[in-house]
Amino acid sequence: MSRLGKQPIAIPEGVVIEVTPSNVVSITGPKGNFSHQLSKEVGIEIRLADLSLTKVGNTPSTSAQWGLTRALIRNMVQGVTTGFIKDLEIVGVGYRVLSLGPTKLQFSLGLSHPVIYEAPEGINFEVTDNNKIRVLGISRFKVGLVSAQIRDLKPPEPYKGKGIRYADEKVKRKAGKSGKATAK
Repeated sequence: MSRLGKQPIAIPEGVVIEVTPSNVVSITGPKGNFSHQLSKEVGIEIRLADLSLTKVGNTPSTSAQWGLTRALIRNMVQGVTTGFIKDLEIVGVGYRVLSLGPTKLQFSLGLSHPVIYEAPEGINFEVTDNNKIRVLGISRFKVGLVSAQIRDLKPPEPYKGKGIRYADEKVKRKAGKSGKATAK
């Protein structure tokens, strides 16, 4: 069984981590701040340059919470220091995106109307070449969620590959119809 919870989390320069008596961890860094309610099954110990978690008990659910909590805190630390980025591409004739500000996009996706997407708090967009979108934020969960919601507006179809896809996504293509039968 994996024991990722044992590994300490390095605390970068400029990041402040505080834990309240009610087991709420608050992380503040150059890009923003986060807070998260820790499980009662996990203890936290902050040293000068790193943070480590301990299990309170020895049940399977405690082990699961231990690893999950470590991953969440590591993602929070990375979010407030460097942030998270997800790139999307729009493929198709006439398909494009227009930025209406740092948190609002307008899509032309072959529908009868333009589709407007407004980002939740903490998420920003960058648009280049009218067909590339960069989703930026400090929450890994929100960046992934917003990227998935945008992709769901027009997922890539398997025959020509038209639609919205992740920049690193490989669309599995299908063969089209075979040739017509000759009529006599």
